Amino acid sequence: MKAALIREFGDPGCLSYETVPDPAPDYGEVVVRVAACGVNNVDLQIRRGARVQLPLPHICGGEVAGTIVAIAPDVRAALEGTKVAVVPFIGCGHCEWCLAGRPTICRTRDTLGLKRSGGYAELVAVPASNVVPLPEALDPVDAAALTLAGLTAWHMLIGRARVQPGEWVLVLGASSGVGSIAMQLARYCGARVVATASDAAKAEKARALGAECVVDARNKDWSQQVLHATSGHGVDVVVEHVGAATWSESVKALAPGGRIVTCGATTGSSGTLDLVRLFSEELTILGSRGGSASELHQLLAVAARVGIKPVISTRLPLAHASEAHRVMERGDFFGKILLIPEGSH
Repeated sequence: MKAALIREFGDPGCLSYETVPDPAPDYGEVVVRVAACGVNNVDLQIRRGARVQLPLPHICGGEVAGTIVAIAPDVRAALEGTKVAVVPFIGCGHCEWCLAGRPTICRTRDTLGLKRSGGYAELVAVPASNVVPLPEALDPVDAAALTLAGLTAWHMLIGRARVQPGEWVLVLGASSGVGSIAMQLARYCGARVVATASDAAKAEKARALGAECVVDARNKDWSQQVLHATSGHGVDVVVEHVGAATWSESVKALAPGGRIVTCGATTGSSGTLDLVRLFSEELTILGSRGGSASELHQLLAVAARVGIKPVISTRLPLAHASEAHRVMERGDFFGKILLIPEGSH
């Protein structure tokens, strides 16, 4: 098969498009022919050597959908030929957290494309327990753009923050994969949406996805704009995935009784918090990581039924993985960047 490999850590040019052996399914696994693979910040961190030191060469890519083309002998044959989305978060399957349906906090957890080979390839081997059949109405390419960013947004808003109708939800980074889906999911929950964006074009697209107000993320004290937009109430939920650069303003934007749900820290992992305000206004800080197969099943069903669609900014051939990383580093995109293997759907 063809794959985009990291042979040495460095800039996007270190990704090499090569022919490599096809994967074979191990015990409990299936092999998926990749229809599309999303590009995410974690891929850039891995490529730079900043996330985890891995044996090289390595294949990134945790956001995959496609068709099952091979199965291990212990996997039921009915799965072969099924169009599926792949849950990228992999637990051990037998610890207390996995058995409770929370594999993302399994102590030995992994993510597709992090330690094990991922979806920057024509074929990828994954645990059979991590595949979810696609609804007929859902295109595999669209589904690929939901399996990591969309699943993360679902777990944040519905699994952790439990957004209610009529609440105000602030979505940071409207142009990101998580942000562009989170706005749609917040509206699906009946919430009112405020978003942040870094330019007028991105702000216009955020409004088209349901944001009632978009504040300029380049302003130092954008939380004041959020308070003004909500008539001084503040927001009930903040979807935070930026980290140190936005944390203080995110906290300032909260209404009494509000909650921050965070899934990332791309600008740094440190943030301050006024503990007196935390307890006196009964604020809640929620960590959120990925999501489960059950949640992905729910998300795909909702997406097919009500028309929630990932915003796909850029589709590039798998051979152009280096360019996909450059686009993400420049930040001149809105939504998802996808890699499409040659001859796929």
